[in-house]
Amino acid sequence: MPHDIEPIGYLRSCFREKFAIPRQPRLAPAARGVLELLPPFDSGEAVAGLEQVSHIWLLFLFHQALEDKPRLRVRPPRLGGNRMVGVFATRATHRPNGIGQSVVRLDRVEAGRLFVSGIDLLDGTPIVDIKPYVPYADALPEARNEMAAAAPELIEVQWSESALAQARSQALRLDEPVVELIEQCLAQDPRPAYQKPDPERRYGAQFWDLDVRWHYPEGESIRVLEVVPA
Repeated sequence: MPHDIEPIGYLRSCFREKFAIPRQPRLAPAARGVLELLPPFDSGEAVAGLEQVSHIWLLFLFHQALEDKPRLRVRPPRLGGNRMVGVFATRATHRPNGIGQSVVRLDRVEAGRLFVSGIDLLDGTPIVDIKPYVPYADALPEARNEMAAAAPELIEVQWSESALAQARSQALRLDEPVVELIEQCLAQDPRPAYQKPDPERRYGAQFWDLDVRWHYPEGESIRVLEVVPA
């Protein structure tokens, strides 16, 4: 029988668009956000005790990827985007009920607000539940996943002098680790795996309220060209 799920809050994230968001949580420790809880969960009672927890699970809705017809097979980016596997063998956004989960670092607890980092969630993501991470139960050293046995290989991120100066200036304005955030996200190479970039082509994404532009001067490295207010 159908069940209705209501958000308990919304995440205010450094990621303002889907492109360049890390494909898993905790790959970009500098990626930060604030979970703003809705009534009646914003009184402080619902989060009492969370100060004893270092990490939490966020259950959320892929609100920009909801589909009427469920997909049985998908093309995960980890396999190059050109090989299909069953949807339940992946963490693809195209879920039957649009539900996702991420384990994130809990940096600070306030009544009605949770400050988190290592996130991989879009700004405005509806959160439907919070669960504490339990190390003895959730960390399984014997677990395996042959499709994703290790974190993605990183590529080199270089900066133009002007872009680095812009990023440092914006970091002071925002009081956020802008340089680290850009480096950690771009080092995972956000382009589709099947795409061979032309050195002249410019790519872009938005972090916080900043437009970040880059290109691939040698194919296997990124050079940041510009960091300016959106």
